[in-house]
Amino acid sequence: MTPRRSSPWPLPSPRQILLGGTGPEDVVLDHEGRVVTGVEDGRILRVHTHGPARVEQIARTGGRPLGLEVLRDGRLLVCDAERGLLRVTPGSGGPGGSGEGKVEVLVDFVAGGPLRFCSNATAAADGTVYFTASSTRYDLQEWLGDLMEHTATGRLFRLRPDDGAPEVLLDGLDFANGVVLSEDESCVVVAETGAYRLTRLWLSGPRAGRRDTLIENLPGFPDNLSRGADGTIWVALAGPRQAPLDWLRHAPVQVRRAVWRAVRPLRIRPLPVARVMGIGPDGGVCHDLRRLRAGYRMVTSVYARDGALVLGSLLEDAVAVCEVPGLS
Repeated sequence: MTPRRSSPWPLPSPRQILLGGTGPEDVVLDHEGRVVTGVEDGRILRVHTHGPARVEQIARTGGRPLGLEVLRDGRLLVCDAERGLLRVTPGSGGPGGSGEGKVEVLVDFVAGGPLRFCSNATAAADGTVYFTASSTRYDLQEWLGDLMEHTATGRLFRLRPDDGAPEVLLDGLDFANGVVLSEDESCVVVAETGAYRLTRLWLSGPRAGRRDTLIENLPGFPDNLSRGADGTIWVALAGPRQAPLDWLRHAPVQVRRAVWRAVRPLRIRPLPVARVMGIGPDGGVCHDLRRLRAGYRMVTSVYARDGALVLGSLLEDAVAVCEVPGLS
């Protein structure tokens, strides 16, 4: 489904909570309603957003954490761009508490090679884990190269709780990124950042095994996904679409690679736009919120709970909280 072309609503001004670290690429809420995120130096942080803001270290992965998922038992799935898919038992945090936690490697080798650029994960009720790897050609430091070349080497994997060997469910994805299960777990949805779409794979029912598109032609680059309490799939748009990149998408591969080599040495700053969307189970747009000159750029994750949106970013040194009246 192509989104309806209507003007987005204003995104309320974000309140930022400094972390003492850079790049909270994904944000989730734990069972106590506290924000959990990972930063560039490998730390996993727990952020108290109600009352006086407080930040605690609860683990350290030894790599670069990206996507997070809180499991039913309180442990975390962590997609580490350098170390693979991890399971983390949080430390106690707080003054005098242990901030190291326990880190286990679940997957660091897939489909005959090392797992590189592990991006995002989600878990089903039975413990099955679905996770993505964005690229086999580029690592996190050169994510822009993959978007410009459109290597389409992203993959979606499944790891069953009774089998240590992950299986490839989808390949040929254009920068596989966020992943989320539908409310009834009948399908899994993955963001293809380079293709401006959300792709759906049916897991059960008469369409089991079928791949289709939940929504396409998004107005920006979809990054991490989360599911709201009402089943809405929330999408963080890391940046707005730009005409040169749209043109490049259809250029010959030699041209795409030449352009990437030319711009690779340059320092390109994303536009100061924050935008998130809420997508219904039929692919319809339920929410579209945007703020220009937001003071918080490259929004790579969004999590909705109790009338607020929590935002994360690959570049910023804070998480952001936006109060949205009427949001469930």
